[in-house]
Amino acid sequence: MIASIRSGETSPSDWVNESLDAIERYDGALKSFLTVTAEEARDHAKKQQLTNESGPLFGIPYALKDNMITKGIRTTAASRILENYIPPYDGTVAQKLRQSGGILVGKTNMDEFAMGSSTETSAFQKTANPYGANYVPGGSSGGSAAAVAAGLVPFALGSDTGGSIRQPAAFCGCFGIKPTYGRVSRYGLIAFASSLDQIGPFTRSAEDAAIVLNAICGYDPMDSTSAKLPAEQQVDFTAGIDAGVKGIRIGIVRNLPEEGLQPAVKAAVDGAVRALQGAGAEVVEVELPHMEYAVATYYLIAPAEASSNLARFDGVRYGRRAEASGVIDMFERSRSEGFGMEVKRRIIIGTYALSSGYYDAYYKRAQQMRTKIRQDYEQAFASCDVILMPTAPTTAFQFGEKADNPLQMYLNDIYTIPANLAGIPGASVPCGFSDGLPIGLQILAKPFDEHSILRVAHAYEQLRTFTWQAPVLGVAR
Repeated sequence: MIASIRSGETSPSDWVNESLDAIERYDGALKSFLTVTAEEARDHAKKQQLTNESGPLFGIPYALKDNMITKGIRTTAASRILENYIPPYDGTVAQKLRQSGGILVGKTNMDEFAMGSSTETSAFQKTANPYGANYVPGGSSGGSAAAVAAGLVPFALGSDTGGSIRQPAAFCGCFGIKPTYGRVSRYGLIAFASSLDQIGPFTRSAEDAAIVLNAICGYDPMDSTSAKLPAEQQVDFTAGIDAGVKGIRIGIVRNLPEEGLQPAVKAAVDGAVRALQGAGAEVVEVELPHMEYAVATYYLIAPAEASSNLARFDGVRYGRRAEASGVIDMFERSRSEGFGMEVKRRIIIGTYALSSGYYDAYYKRAQQMRTKIRQDYEQAFASCDVILMPTAPTTAFQFGEKADNPLQMYLNDIYTIPANLAGIPGASVPCGFSDGLPIGLQILAKPFDEHSILRVAHAYEQLRTFTWQAPVLGVAR
C-alpha cells in the first residue's frame, strides 16, 4: 500500500475513497463506527497530494477508538454523558499519526468507557462480528477490531485495560497488540483505570503492527506514566521481525486454568505451538502460581480507579447536565442518566473497595496480589523469551449470551488480565477457526520486549497451518 502511493501508482485520495466506500457499503450491518469523518479525510488526502507531505503512514486511512481525544471531532467513549462532547485538543496518538501521514476516517464503537468484553454496553449501538452478525466482536475495542477485520481500514487503534485489544482481535480474526505499560502515551485517552490502560493497534499482520508502533510509541512529557527509555530500547519494531524462531524459548504455562476452555481453542493453540517448535523454537514449561487470582484482583483495582477517574463527570465542567432542582440533585441526575448499568456497577464496586474500613481488606490486598502476579512473570521469563496461551477461552459468543451474567462475562478475560496487572506486552494472532469463528493465540513477553512478540507472531503467520476463512460481513481478502 505505502509503496504504491510513493510510486505514484495510487494516491492518498484513492485509499481514503476506497475506505470510505467500504464503510458506506458494509458498516450499516457491521456498525463499527460511531462517527465517520468523510469530509475531513478527503480534504486531508487532497492536501497531502498538493503539498507532497511524507511519513511512514503517508496516505493510509485509519480509525480511532472513540475514547481517544480528537480536536473538533466528537468523542463520546460510547456514553450518553459525553454524547455531544467536542474536544478542544488532540491526544498524543492522534498527533503522532497525523505527523506520520495517516488520515483519520472515523471513530469506532466500544463498550461504554471501555467497560465490557463484548461492545454490548455501548450507549449507541451494538457492533457485529464480521464472522457472524449474531456474534459479538469482543470488547471493549470491538469497533476497531471489526473495522480492521472487515477490511474497512488498514489499521485502527484500541485501548487495552484487561484484554480489550487482544480479546476482540481474537474474536474478529485480526492481529492486535497491547504494548508495555508506558510505551505509548495515554495523554488524550479518556481514562478507565489509569494504572492498567494502554493504547495499541489492530492490523492485518504483525509487520503492519510494527510499522504503526514505530509511529505511536515514544516518551511523552504530557503523560506522567510515559516511559523514558534508554536508546537501546527505542527500537525499530520492524527490524529483525523476519528472523524466524530458531533458538527462541517458548514458555507453556503448566498450571493454566482450563475451566471453560473450549476443546477447539485448546487444539488450535497446541497446533500453533507445535508448528513453532517444528520451525526451531524450544518449548519449556513455566508456572504462574497466582494466575487464578488475577480476575478477582483486577475487578477490585480497575473499578477502584474507575470510581476515581469518572468522578469528574458530574454535569458541571463538561458533558451531559440534567435539569434539576439543586446542585446535589443535578449531580445525581446527570450521573444516573448519563452512565449505563455496567459503568454504574463498577463505580459502586470501586467506591466500596476504597471506602473507610474496607480499603485494607480489599484494595490493599488486591495491590499486594498484583505484585505477586508481576513477580510470577519475572520468574517465568527467566527461563523463556515468550509465553504462549489462548487469548480467550472461547470463540465469539452470541449477543445477549453473557450480558445478564456479569461474572461469566468477566471470566472471559481470564487469560488477558494478568498481562495488564503485570504491565507486560501481549498480542493476539489468529491461529485457527471453529465453526467459522476465529481463534486467537496470545503471545506475551517481558516488559519492553515487543520485538520478540512481533518476531514470533510474524514467524507463525508464515507457518500458518489452517485454512483462512474470509469474513461474511466486509471485504473478502
